[in-house]
Amino acid sequence: MAFRIMTRLLSFLLLCIVAFTAYAQSEPVLDKEKLFEFYQNQRFSEAATYLQSVYKENSEDPKEISQVAYTNMMAGNLPVAEKNYLKLYQLQPASLPILFNLASLQRRRGNDSQAKFYYKEIIKIDSLNFNVYRQLASLINNPMSSEKQFYLKKANILHPADADVAFELASSFNLSKKNDSAYTVLQTALAADTANMMLLKAKLPVSIALKKLEEAVLTGERLMAYGDSSTYVMNNMGKTYFILKQYAQSLKFFKIIEKMQQQNESTLYYTALCYRELKDYPLAADYMNKSIKESISPYMANYYKILGEVYEKTEQFKMANQSYHKSLDYENKGDVYYNLALLNDGKLKNKKAAAQYYQKFLSSKPDAEKYKEVLDYVKQRISTLSK
Repeated sequence: MAFRIMTRLLSFLLLCIVAFTAYAQSEPVLDKEKLFEFYQNQRFSEAATYLQSVYKENSEDPKEISQVAYTNMMAGNLPVAEKNYLKLYQLQPASLPILFNLASLQRRRGNDSQAKFYYKEIIKIDSLNFNVYRQLASLINNPMSSEKQFYLKKANILHPADADVAFELASSFNLSKKNDSAYTVLQTALAADTANMMLLKAKLPVSIALKKLEEAVLTGERLMAYGDSSTYVMNNMGKTYFILKQYAQSLKFFKIIEKMQQQNESTLYYTALCYRELKDYPLAADYMNKSIKESISPYMANYYKILGEVYEKTEQFKMANQSYHKSLDYENKGDVYYNLALLNDGKLKNKKAAAQYYQKFLSSKPDAEKYKEVLDYVKQRISTLSK
């Protein structure tokens, strides 16, 4: 009897061992070489699918969660990546790589405020992290923001030779009229990289603002010697020589800009001033007019025309008349003459003015096909009004 019981017990244990072995063999095992091949060939979507087939969905193993999070992030599956990084964050809240990855994910998903939260968590752990201050500064769009300057200053103190941070901070200081601070930042960074063209370009307007004009000239000449003859450099050189009262030399740079067909309101204005100082008054007037024209929106004529039409709709006929004439001050457009003719003919009861505007409309040579019916009407009204 005892022998029979023992035999049954051994059979049961053997059955359990066989069943456990079969179950263990059915559990998928990670093929590291296969995963490495996916990574090496940038096939992250396939790698993510493969990991999903190997690891349990609710795994609590940090290594497994980290692999799934990273692979999905690289595959562009950001919600799944974030879900797994958040699981890791709960397990390891003080991990810098996890916090950086969460911040990066939030930025990629457009949630800058949440990205800022994670970056600030990093600062609590590592207050001397240069990269995190750079990232915090980059989250602020306003270049003159005091908060942006605060983070850039922190980064600059940690790495004063970093050209990117020095350029950004100096540009921010320049815009905020803190040119002494900008100059100090740039001088320190340039001491480490004397031929850095980005820093030299930032130094130009700062030197001009601080009246370090000879230094501005030398900086501009160095940039040109390095091959930078951009509008930016030419413009600053022109301004520098103008302040130095070397008007012919200043004019030379603004004329170069004009030849490059990159003139704007400011360069035309300085060109006019140079001609004035050189006592070439006709050209001074010509370029001042060009500057004025450049400063005005090309749509101003249309804006005033539409405003006139709105005034007509609200029966403010005198205001409409003024707006149409204002439109003509900016651009002499034929269709505005038609508006004025109709306004004077029907609303202001000024038949003489109406006839004159109808005639001016015809003289503007409107498209015969497009305005066929209008032209027939205008000719008929001129004939009637002339009687």
